Amino acid sequence: MVGMTGRQLAKTRVYLDWNATAPMRPQAKAAMLQAMDLQGNPSSIHAEGRAARKIIEDARANIAKALGARSADVVFTSGGTEANALALMPGLRRDRDVATRLIVSAIEHASVRSGGRFPVEDIQTAPVTPAGVVDLERLRALLADGAPALVSVMLANNETGAIQPIAEIAELVHAAHGILHVDAVQGFGKIDIDINKLGADLLSISAHKIGGSKGVGALVLTERVTGFEPFITAGGQEKGRRGGTENLPGIAAFGAAVAAHLETGAAAMARMQKLRTKFEAGLRAVTPGLVIFSSDVPRVPNTTLFAAPGMKAETAVIAFDLEGMAVSSGSACSSGKVHVSPVLTAMGVKPEVAQGAVRLSLGWDTTEAEIQYLLEAWISLSNVLVKGTDAVA
Repeated sequence: MVGMTGRQLAKTRVYLDWNATAPMRPQAKAAMLQAMDLQGNPSSIHAEGRAARKIIEDARANIAKALGARSADVVFTSGGTEANALALMPGLRRDRDVATRLIVSAIEHASVRSGGRFPVEDIQTAPVTPAGVVDLERLRALLADGAPALVSVMLANNETGAIQPIAEIAELVHAAHGILHVDAVQGFGKIDIDINKLGADLLSISAHKIGGSKGVGALVLTERVTGFEPFITAGGQEKGRRGGTENLPGIAAFGAAVAAHLETGAAAMARMQKLRTKFEAGLRAVTPGLVIFSSDVPRVPNTTLFAAPGMKAETAVIAFDLEGMAVSSGSACSSGKVHVSPVLTAMGVKPEVAQGAVRLSLGWDTTEAEIQYLLEAWISLSNVLVKGTDAVA
């Protein structure tokens, strides 16, 4: 693809931004179209309504199976952001302990950092290590210094891919009479998840990260937690935990995507790990001084966040795009302004390095040929993007 014309590039693209959103799986598309043909409201008791209800409950069962959860604990939402917002509320109870403050890790998604329904003065931040994982001793100190807390920590970071020590965090939180919420949006479909082994009390997921449709997610609200109050009470859907007629086509696609993952996920994860190992070694061989963030801790198998000397992320993303590759920046862009990633800032990365961070994320149908093209393209691109070094063949 290097040196191709614009017309040729329009026909051949390599998608390496799966953490932003995954393409819909064929099974999910088929399930969505089938659900669109159903006439019944899932809350109706006639045959048409029961047919719609069955699709929702089958999807709920698939999701529960994938998470080691109970079907009754799965609450459908409009996405991961709403699931997080639903979970983050004061007054939740685990046994007799009431969470009156919120502790979030410094690398959380913006939907968690916003604090949900907690007032700003009741929100605290748990620091992370330079490797991008929660500092357990600092968290222990925060838990000991105050009332029982709701603690929110993501399973896998969306930028670095770093997997957090959730089971250890759960032990600390529960020993301090707290409640643990896990944002598993980026981990779902990339690593095995068992909510009970993790020790999570609440867990959020999103459909479009696993090959379902955009606009659907779920909160797993375990029976250990009480005191939950929904945003929308009218209608009584989802056992009164999230009112409004369910998004039947979206939920159907979600369930089908999860079913496909249950069949093929293990093989796909192993293949992504192999491909990532290949291209990370290739990137390092070509570019002296290249940094791969969180490479010394466990990561989800599909994610690489890297920076090279003198490289600017916004320039790199455009250059990759012109060569036919969709990648993303490690920086958050808003209103035309580029800001250094809060994740890398929390890890103590210098701004001049952080502003060059580029993320590559693979998926279940990423091919070895695409990775080979990435490496070949990088030899050419790095000559332009990287300052102070010479690319080598």
